[in-house]
Amino acid sequence: MINTLPALVIIVPLLAALVVAGASFIDRRLCFPIGVAALAVSFVSAVALLIQVVNTGVAMEYRFAGWAAPMGIVYVIDHLSALVLVVITGVALVNLVSSRQTIIWEFQDKEGVFISLYVLFTAGLVGMTATGDAFNLYVLLEIASLSGYALIGLGKEQAPLATLNYLFLGTIGATFYLLGVGYLYMATGSLNMADLASILPGIKDSGIVLFAYIICLTGLFVKMALFPVHGWLPGAYSQASSPAAGLIAPLTTKVTVYIMVRICLSVFSFDYIFNYLDAGKIMVWLAIATIVFGSVSALAQTNYRRMLAYIIIAEVGYMVGGFFLGNRIGMSGAILHIVNDAVMTLCLFMAAAIFAWKTKTDEREGLKGLFNTMPLTMAGFVLAGLSIIGVPPTCGFFSKWYLVSGGIAAGQYGFVAALIFSSLVNAVLFFRLFEICYFEPFVDHHHGAAHSDSEAGIQEAPMNMLLPFLAVSLLLLVLGVYSGRIVTNIIYFAIPAGVI
Repeated sequence: MINTLPALVIIVPLLAALVVAGASFIDRRLCFPIGVAALAVSFVSAVALLIQVVNTGVAMEYRFAGWAAPMGIVYVIDHLSALVLVVITGVALVNLVSSRQTIIWEFQDKEGVFISLYVLFTAGLVGMTATGDAFNLYVLLEIASLSGYALIGLGKEQAPLATLNYLFLGTIGATFYLLGVGYLYMATGSLNMADLASILPGIKDSGIVLFAYIICLTGLFVKMALFPVHGWLPGAYSQASSPAAGLIAPLTTKVTVYIMVRICLSVFSFDYIFNYLDAGKIMVWLAIATIVFGSVSALAQTNYRRMLAYIIIAEVGYMVGGFFLGNRIGMSGAILHIVNDAVMTLCLFMAAAIFAWKTKTDEREGLKGLFNTMPLTMAGFVLAGLSIIGVPPTCGFFSKWYLVSGGIAAGQYGFVAALIFSSLVNAVLFFRLFEICYFEPFVDHHHGAAHSDSEAGIQEAPMNMLLPFLAVSLLLLVLGVYSGRIVTNIIYFAIPAGVI
C-alpha cells in the first residue's frame, strides 16, 4: 500500500476534478464533499509519505506504468518533496473547508466549476512537487497555471484584466522554463532529473548548459514573482475571489521556490552553481532588491489584500536570498520559510476572507472596530501579523532567525539589513491595522457621540469559517515550537551533505 501512495497523492485529486465537473451537472451539492474527500485522501497520503521517508531515511520512487527512468516518468518522494506535499495538500484542504459558504455566495450555479478547477490546480502543484522528470514538470506546471488563470478570472470586476496580465507573464515564464529544458535535452539526451544530474558534471563547460540554467531560472523567477518580473502578482491576488486567493496566494510562489531549489540542487548541483558559476552573490542582491521593493510598495497600499500581495513579493526575496547564501543554515532557513510562509499567508488570506464577509470591502479603513465585534478573529489575525513580523514564539521568527544567521555566516550583511528592514516595515503595517481595528472609529467625548460598532455586539463569522481559521493561527505557534525538529529531522536531509 505504502508503495502506491506517491501515485495516489496526485491521481486522486486529478480524477476528482473530472468527477466534480461531472457531478455539477447531476447535483451541485455533491461537488463540495467530493472535492474535500479527494483532498483529504491526498493529504493523508502526503503525511504517510513524510512519515515513511523520515523513518527510513530513504527516498521513495514510483514508476508510472512500470517504466524505469530515464525512459519512463518517475515520481520521487524524498524529505524535501514529502514536506512540501504535506504543505500543499494541507493548505488546499483547510482553505476549501473554510470556504464552503463563500463559494456558495460568490459562485452559486458555478460552484461545481470552481471546485473542479480548485482540485485540478492542487493536483498540478502536487505533481510538480513529486515528479522526477523535467518535461513532466512543465506539463504539470501548465495544468496548475491554466486552472489558476481560470480561478482568478472568476473573481471581482477587474479579475479578467488581472488574469490576462497573469496569463501573458505566466506564459512567458513557462516558455522560458520549457526552452531551458529543451536545451538540456539537446546537451544530454535526457529529461530525467537524476539522469541529468549524473551527466551534467561531465559537460559543465558547455555554453548550452549555462544558457539552459539561465533561462530555466529566469522562467521560474517570473512564475514566483521575483522583482522586477513581479508585475502579475498584485493584481491577480487582489482581484481573485476569497476562496481562490486563499489557495493560490499561499502556494504558487512557495511551490515555485521549491522547484528552483529542486532544479538547482538535484539537476545542476550545488558545485555547479556555487563553485563553478559563483552565482550566489548576484542572486542575493536580486533578492535584496525584491525584499526592499516589496516592503516599500506594501507601505503605499490602502487595500488590505493588495498590501498582502506586496508582502508576499518581499517574502519571495527572503527564500531566494536564503537559498543563494549557499550555506546550510541559510538554505535551512529558506526551506523552513517555504513551510512557514505558506501557513502565514493562508492565515492572513483566511482573515481577509472573513473581513470581506463582514465588511464587504478589502479597504483598510473598512476594518474599523473589528476588535469589538470579532474578538476571536482578531486574536487569530494578531497571531498571523506577529508571525509575519517575526515575533517569537511564532514560526515566522524562527525561519527569519535561520535566514539572518545564514546571512551573517556568509558575510551578506546587505541581506541581513534587508530582512530587518522588512520586519520593521511589517511591524508598521500590522500595528497600523491593529490600531484601526482596536481604536477606530474614535469616540467624540465632547458631543457624546460614539460611533463604535460595539453596540452591535459580537458578530463572529460562521463556525465553518472561524474554526479552521483559528486552527491555522494556532498552527503558527505549533510550527514555531517544533521548528528545531523540522529542521533537524527533515530539512537537514534535504540539503546536500557537502554543504556547510
